[in-house]
Amino acid sequence: MLLDLLASTDIAADLIERTSSTERVQEIVRLSLAPAFLLAGIGAIMNVMMGRLIWVAGRIERLEKRIGESSSTDDKNELVLLQRRRRLAQRAVMFSTAAALTICVVITLLFVSALIQPQIGTAIAFAWITTMAFLVTGLVLFLAETMVAAGGQSAAKDQNEGS
Repeated sequence: MLLDLLASTDIAADLIERTSSTERVQEIVRLSLAPAFLLAGIGAIMNVMMGRLIWVAGRIERLEKRIGESSSTDDKNELVLLQRRRRLAQRAVMFSTAAALTICVVITLLFVSALIQPQIGTAIAFAWITTMAFLVTGLVLFLAETMVAAGGQSAAKDQNEGS
């Protein structure tokens, strides 16, 4: 059905004409390399974020079991700190995932732009800006999580030295 529609109109010929140029396809691939490398970088950052999130979640589970058995003030304080870290890390992962998704949209739009006549540069630019906003937000949240972690470790060290 779709092939019949394409064959009966000049759409198929137009699509083939726009994408048959090796230079044009090479240009689109070249343009999509930067977003693809960014996607790889986001994946690497998310791997680190997930490692920290998994560690924090495991520590929270162990502390909750220990608090159920006894009611140590230090454990409760650490639990509050860890819950804050978990929220920050979860949000960082969510925003980084959104950045990865929107960078995939950028790559898709770059290839679609070769197939359609209307110029979609504005849509590509908007998707790129959205990607950057999500990525920066995710990185700021990850920075906040690491700062909370560093602050919590120094507070625990101070408490241990004071004991």
